[in-house]
Amino acid sequence: MSDNTKPEIDAPTGPAPSELVVRDITVGDGAEAKAGDTVTVHYVGVEYTSGEEFDSSWNRGESIQFPLRGLIQGWQDGIPGMKVGGRRELVIPPHLAYGPAGGHFLGGKTLIFIIDLLAVG
Repeated sequence: MSDNTKPEIDAPTGPAPSELVVRDITVGDGAEAKAGDTVTVHYVGVEYTSGEEFDSSWNRGESIQFPLRGLIQGWQDGIPGMKVGGRRELVIPPHLAYGPAGGHFLGGKTLIFIIDLLAVG
């Protein structure tokens, strides 16, 4: 299990990646998430260029449950294979996040998420 504390995300250096980057911080030993699963997670998200946090389940004080198919493509591609108890970093380019600038306030932005997988159901 992760250490149950909100992760800190260091400001990245260099250009934003053009493809999804998946990096395990802690490898879990529980059930493995598969495409289409419903997952219970804690997460924090920041903008790549500014390092500004835009969302965090930690700030709300509770984890959140989602069906993967309802999430941005970067989560749909980046969470399967992760095991419960793990902590994973996803760096998600705009085409796998909220698309080009203009539609969504995060449109056109590369995003970094650190995700703790708490349960798969």
